[in-house]
Amino acid sequence: MTLLAAAVLGYLLGSIPFGLLLTRLAGLGDIRRIGSGNIGATNVLRTGSKGLAALTLLLDLAKGWAAVVIARGWGEDAALVAAGCVIIGHVFPVWLGWRGGKGVATALGVIIALAWPVALAAALVWLATALLFHYASLAALVAAAAGAVLAPLVVDGRTALMIAGIALLIILRHHPNIRRLIAGTESRISLDKG
Repeated sequence: MTLLAAAVLGYLLGSIPFGLLLTRLAGLGDIRRIGSGNIGATNVLRTGSKGLAALTLLLDLAKGWAAVVIARGWGEDAALVAAGCVIIGHVFPVWLGWRGGKGVATALGVIIALAWPVALAAALVWLATALLFHYASLAALVAAAAGAVLAPLVVDGRTALMIAGIALLIILRHHPNIRRLIAGTESRISLDKG
């Protein structure tokens, strides 16, 4: 029952579409009608509101972290179940017809709770890749792979396997981006102030 509770907790937390809610509250309409159509921070950035994008990033990260921390009170197995389900909830929210975000920020929150050194390394890899190439998708792909490679050196086998599974899901969710990167048509991001 505790594992079921952890799964439900994780999924429900993950399925809160902060990007969609924040852009609607700000009077910017439905975030799913612009850019990639996703509900995450990168697409919120395409509205021109860096503040809303940053808030979306923080809230999506926080729900991943919170799911693991709360479920850890029921044991490490429950924490791992919540870790997987919070990302599934973000990527496939029932309220939005199973069309959510890519899971990157939520995954970072999960990994902060599971293995903060891995999360720190992945975040630094993301930042370096984004600054060098100006592609959020490429940064996410490289950071996910880096986290999966580093995890076995830092955490136990089950946690490392969960982090590898998270990385695989992120990579699979980015398949349209991978095609656009190869074709040279992927949208760039601006990390300038303002």
